Amino acid sequence: MRNFSLLWLMMSLAITAVAQTADLDVSVRELTRQQASAGQTVYLENPSIGLTLSVETDANGKVLFRSLSLNGIYRVYTKETDQYAETNAENIILRANFRRSVTLLLPIKREINLTEVNVRSTSASRINTTNAEVSSELDGKKVEELPVEGRDITRVLYRLPNVSQATGFFTEAPNVSINGANGLFNNYMIDGMDNNERFLGGQKFAIPVGFTRNVTVLTNNYSAEFGNTGGGIINITSKSGSNETTGEVFLLSRPGSAIDAQTSYPLRDLSGNQVKDGFARYQGGFGIGGALVKNKTFYYLNAEHTTDVKDNLLTSPQLGVNETVRGTNRFTYISGKLDQFWTDRFKSSLRVNIGQVAIGRQAGGLTGGIAFPSAANAQDRNSLLIASRNTYTTARFASETNIQYSSFRWNYAHATNPDSPDVTVLNPAGQGIAYLGHPGYLFDSHENTLQVQQKVSFYRGNHTIRAGAEIISARHRLFGGGNPNGSYTVQLTAAQLAGLRERNLGAALSPADIPADAKVLGYSVELRPASFGTTQTIYTAYVEDQITAGPRLNLTLGLRYDYDNLSKGGASSGDFNNVAPRASFNYKLTGRSAVRGGVGLFYDKILYTVYSDALQQNNTGADFKRQLQYFAEKGILPANTDLNRVTFDGNQTVGPGYNSAGQSFGYLQGPSAASFAGQRNNFSGERRILNPSGYQNPYTFESTLGYQYQVSDKLLFYADVVYNESYNLFRTTNLNAPSAWDYNVSAQQKIARSTDAANLTRPVPIANGAGTINGQLLTGVAQSVVMTEDKGRSRYTALSLNLQKDRASDAYAYRLIYTLSRLYNDTEDVNFRAMDANKFSAEWGPSVNDRRHIINGIFNYYVGQRFTVTIAALLQSGQPINRIPDATKYVVVDQNLKPLLGPDDRPVTSNDLNGDGSAFGDTYNGSTDRQPGESRNSDRLPWSKVIDVSLLYNLPVGAKTRRIEIRADIFNVLNTNNLSGYPNNATQSNQIQVGPRGSGIVQRNAGPPRQFQFGVRYLF
Repeated sequence: MRNFSLLWLMMSLAITAVAQTADLDVSVRELTRQQASAGQTVYLENPSIGLTLSVETDANGKVLFRSLSLNGIYRVYTKETDQYAETNAENIILRANFRRSVTLLLPIKREINLTEVNVRSTSASRINTTNAEVSSELDGKKVEELPVEGRDITRVLYRLPNVSQATGFFTEAPNVSINGANGLFNNYMIDGMDNNERFLGGQKFAIPVGFTRNVTVLTNNYSAEFGNTGGGIINITSKSGSNETTGEVFLLSRPGSAIDAQTSYPLRDLSGNQVKDGFARYQGGFGIGGALVKNKTFYYLNAEHTTDVKDNLLTSPQLGVNETVRGTNRFTYISGKLDQFWTDRFKSSLRVNIGQVAIGRQAGGLTGGIAFPSAANAQDRNSLLIASRNTYTTARFASETNIQYSSFRWNYAHATNPDSPDVTVLNPAGQGIAYLGHPGYLFDSHENTLQVQQKVSFYRGNHTIRAGAEIISARHRLFGGGNPNGSYTVQLTAAQLAGLRERNLGAALSPADIPADAKVLGYSVELRPASFGTTQTIYTAYVEDQITAGPRLNLTLGLRYDYDNLSKGGASSGDFNNVAPRASFNYKLTGRSAVRGGVGLFYDKILYTVYSDALQQNNTGADFKRQLQYFAEKGILPANTDLNRVTFDGNQTVGPGYNSAGQSFGYLQGPSAASFAGQRNNFSGERRILNPSGYQNPYTFESTLGYQYQVSDKLLFYADVVYNESYNLFRTTNLNAPSAWDYNVSAQQKIARSTDAANLTRPVPIANGAGTINGQLLTGVAQSVVMTEDKGRSRYTALSLNLQKDRASDAYAYRLIYTLSRLYNDTEDVNFRAMDANKFSAEWGPSVNDRRHIINGIFNYYVGQRFTVTIAALLQSGQPINRIPDATKYVVVDQNLKPLLGPDDRPVTSNDLNGDGSAFGDTYNGSTDRQPGESRNSDRLPWSKVIDVSLLYNLPVGAKTRRIEIRADIFNVLNTNNLSGYPNNATQSNQIQVGPRGSGIVQRNAGPPRQFQFGVRYLF
């Protein structure tokens, strides 16, 4: 009811809602003498919204058109005079929250004795002469020309400089990295407003191509208006209506394996999840925009739906099951926007985005599995954004008031049978033959966010002063943990198994079909089947002065302040010192060239997962608190640690003991969670706590220097050098880590320390599922006690070279980008751990997203007005390889260095050389041991080389603006086998290899093979 009331309030406010705007800074100079031209009348027109303006240039030869609507396309020009010929700049598309600059170069009229010739010119420069912002963008037309899989806008982002495909740490992680940084910390925006899922990072609403007018990536030196990231801003400007009714209806298909090149490796769907046999994609949708009232009220509506079909194989020979099980993914995105021009000064807009995503997990597995359809579930990622924006402008003042409500629900395992227990069925030999019922766990995250912005601009002579304040408040609630209905492991006798097979239930097998007298080997239930969470609020204020210091020089001085209440953690107060000064310059060398540079501090937000994990995996048991108190006494934790602040009644799965027969109750008769109430004094392999010192917000010191040169009206060149240093990066430390291990011993003697031996070296020694403190045996401690700390660092250097040619009147256009970069760090992620004994100094090395060389080329060839060929090439040096030990070569020894023997009296071997128990953890979170003698990410995969092609043919239909577009996209047209596949999930890539450098590469995955996508659009 509360959410409904808030939604109603938002809809009511929409009556006075707002339009996103931008400024246009026009500089007028004489072409020959390169002098500023004062007193020239500059005209601005936009027929799409019926706008015509004219202003005279000031003493610096400049005109600033303020708070312009983003609707339509602008043209700026000067008329012919007695002294100068006409000049203009056309097809100017503005983006949200930006000050675009254009330089008009005035040709002096020439008189020839015999014949007087009036020269008309389109001489204009579009280099950025306003500020030092390092950014890049693609307008809607360029996006539509590119070969884009599934109309997913994130697939075009890595076509821009300083942006690369990201290696993530979970399947759905953001697939792009800016300046090599972790993609979780990108700041996603729509029309300058928040679009971030705040639990782990990434987009709330995955805006499709059909609602995208412009995509911009801000990588360095951007305005103090933008923050909450030490990486970069991805800002999507949405489509708006105009006086002319326009739109599209489209169908798009990925036929899949019927025509794609064959591969033995899994592919990935748009969400990053693996798919294989039977995969195909079908998409359809429409967009329409126009005017409800000419020159006053405009609308745009877009709706797109995608259905993926995919096959899994369900195999359980002892139950007589070998079936193909079909599943689906469903993605539905609906967007709408209203723009209202109340007067020339007051503009409004309302934007609504609705996303419904269900990623199916039907049963079985890619190459076979024993999960039956009764255990099917789906991953839901559902979003709602309602944004209301108001702009009021005068000659010397502008005000913008924005409010947005958004919600995001991430139900990671939406069960087909939510009230069922989950059952693991074993045969008489103890082998798994079926998994039935509930998925066995809960992760259902709810986020409701309110964002309020107030921005003002003052225009005083050579100063443009901008100031603003913002509050983003997100209420988080998480249902997590184990199955509240109970989890069973049962073993069938030979007779029970034979009887079950005779029933021939096939894929319909469910928990109710298991014999009631089946032997129960294990049972557990979630102790806390309830939601918990907190409200994260970020307070922001900024002020910035953009100074026209002269006809050639612009200066920008800014100051930003952020406070994130999650920084309090387990302390009594939060991180209040996040003051971020920024300064930059832009010096115009000529009318067609400029040099720019700047420095600044950029603070990051705190991902809610840092706080949530410390709640969910926490405990308040007496023994666990005694363990923490012991850490405080020994200086491992601060002496003043408040145990009540750092602990919490988190999720906990508990179960009863069993008698000698292995069973204390019948199948499906396990005790409820209520019968275990208060039983928190249990041993755990790992627990987490809140940091008693709180969390310092990560921040980045950025410095850039760049040069821009408008070679001609068609050709632009620019280069930027970037140096970034990041501090206070998150990572996890183990308060009860085993003592350091000498890896030289492993290398020389080919031995690995046993887990039991390592456990005895922990600050609280662990043996037989209990810890010992001052001679007292405690059964409710944790083997590992993990805490997030903020002591990580990274260093990034890069050179970016860009050459961009517009089509103009030619038959071709192109964009060439080369980036040379280097990124080193000692943490990759909020869950990153040191390999051994919290020794993070040994972790300094190339980042998982270190790319070194990226060559990006886009070439468009236009055959008349109907046929367009686009070739997009992406060449990248190989991803880093983490080298791990060969488990067969290291014998496990006890504390006396005596080899351990297995049931067959043969020595036990392992690649967990230090015995801390993390050999099978996430390799790229640092927990897995590395090959002795190798540093982190010490090797490289081969280069990745991908060429994609798009073919578009337009067929006119009836009226001039109506046409049918037929397209074919071919991805990896040369069918190159790329070991550097740039998948989202590092643990499924080739970046984990056994043995030292030079010992070869075992291919476990590949980049996508040649694939085809076909589409047809009706445009009007």
